[in-house]
Amino acid sequence: MTVSLPAFPAAAERPLDTCIRLREIAPVVEAEFPGGVPAYLALTHTAVREILAGDNKAFARDPKHWPALYDGSIPEDWPLRSIVQGDHLSTKDGADHRRLRGLIGKAFTPARVLDLEPRIQQLVDELLDGVEAAGDGVDLVPEFTEVLPMAVICELFGVAEPDRMRLRKWTATLLAHTTPAEEAFATQNALMSYLRELVERKQAEPGDDLTTSLVQARDEGDKLTTDELVGVLWLMLIAGHETTVHLIGNAVIALSQHPAQLELARNEDRWADVVEETVRYRHSVMMTSFRFTVEDVTIAGVDIPKGNAVGVVYQACGLDPEAYGDTAGEFDITRRQGANLGFGHGPRYCIGAPLARLEGRVALSTLYRRLPGLRLAIDPDDIPYSPSFFTIGPLSIPVNLGR
Repeated sequence: MTVSLPAFPAAAERPLDTCIRLREIAPVVEAEFPGGVPAYLALTHTAVREILAGDNKAFARDPKHWPALYDGSIPEDWPLRSIVQGDHLSTKDGADHRRLRGLIGKAFTPARVLDLEPRIQQLVDELLDGVEAAGDGVDLVPEFTEVLPMAVICELFGVAEPDRMRLRKWTATLLAHTTPAEEAFATQNALMSYLRELVERKQAEPGDDLTTSLVQARDEGDKLTTDELVGVLWLMLIAGHETTVHLIGNAVIALSQHPAQLELARNEDRWADVVEETVRYRHSVMMTSFRFTVEDVTIAGVDIPKGNAVGVVYQACGLDPEAYGDTAGEFDITRRQGANLGFGHGPRYCIGAPLARLEGRVALSTLYRRLPGLRLAIDPDDIPYSPSFFTIGPLSIPVNLGR
């Protein structure tokens, strides 16, 4: 008898609500993804931690470990192939992953990131000048939360300003589960072509940026191929801005709904705590791209056979009462964050965590210092969110400045 799997995402239900509902069934649940594709969802803190600790052992990121991609079970035109089968840093395992991560890791050490603070502050101030000039009803997403992370990551990698919003649109298209297959593949091809052109430009005209450094590492025989270089750029440019865009937006909404927490952050300069609690309470990453079981495994008491795909659901994990108690669903910047898995755990701990924390802290502290009366201009329930179960955040945040 064929067992009917729960749909993910479910019709007329927020993905987070679906995951919390499914968590009542088991810590790990098999679900049906768009296109009729079955895969597992890890929904509790314990399950997520066990899976992250199993990277490069029981779990791999290389899609060659998912037979359904190649045996005809999953249609060739499945739109999510453009994400799942991409040849980039997050699909590498073991020594390959360590080698590529090491090439860019030095640029994201806490000390190197702190050196960026004056430039980030300058960008924040310039963007808020525009927000103030626009006045009541201004939308913070296109004017602030979206532009800042794009500017920071693109300056790091030497992407010219006229190209930045093109990259932003490509990212949104690729990550949306509503994107038709033909458009998804065309977008991926356009993005990869652009990144190859960027590599060629930096080879011909070197600059003071990370792309130039990677090109030089390749040309100096540092065991880096052009395809690997392009794959690193693909991941860093997408993940390096998308998650921070939504981090800042989610924080603004949470603070607007919890004015006592906002006052506490202001009075005690607890903006770093605001960032950490936002990562727990409304993580930008709904679900990571899939990991694949390289052997039969048991996660949080649930058996998963070899050759299956598993998605780690950070949003549900962050709201797990077993990890955070009865107040797991509340936004509280005084919460002890020792258990927080928001930036990962194990060999794939987020390489951009110091930069995301810095951007979030500077953006939020400056926003509320300059605009202490900032308020949402619409009901929070009317705010539209990105149609994606990979990353989720507000698409529009109209505000009144309260001056």
